[in-house]
Amino acid sequence: MDTDTTTTHAVDPGTVTAVVPLELIGVRVEVPANTPMLLLREAEGRHRLLPIYIGSPEASAIHYALEGVVPPRPLTHDLTLILLGELGATLTKVVVTEMRDRTYFAELHLATEGGDKVVSARPSDAIALAIRCAAPMYASDALIDEVGQEPVIEAEDDAAEIIDEFKDFIENVSPEDFGG
Repeated sequence: MDTDTTTTHAVDPGTVTAVVPLELIGVRVEVPANTPMLLLREAEGRHRLLPIYIGSPEASAIHYALEGVVPPRPLTHDLTLILLGELGATLTKVVVTEMRDRTYFAELHLATEGGDKVVSARPSDAIALAIRCAAPMYASDALIDEVGQEPVIEAEDDAAEIIDEFKDFIENVSPEDFGG
């Protein structure tokens, strides 16, 4: 799981690493352990996958944002964005930066009146915030090269053939086919 380590520092343009854009595929539950997993994918290029195990509350927060659920009172991530706005800061992007000791790390990139800031965050929290304000998501090239998983390629023709066979089955099935 990602751990909660938070620090703030000014952006040093000399230390920014190359990044690749990510898209959120969704939140899945990994069986048999019933562990929530955040599934990110390279938006361009090889479309490598970046699965990150997260906690149930974070999975719910991301799911609610994806579904457009508006709670009667602000949840933690909603409150965080409200606070940032009240303080004159804007979330410009999130970057999943690295994995150390099986723990992923991310950064919140903020634009403020006093200059740009970077805050260390758990990837699940960073993604939950990014979804709520439509901030772009990235991963460092080094991280994707280190842990990115190649997607399983399914032949489109095979998938189309299976769908056609299923449609034929549905159109021609009768109750007698089930022994009744």
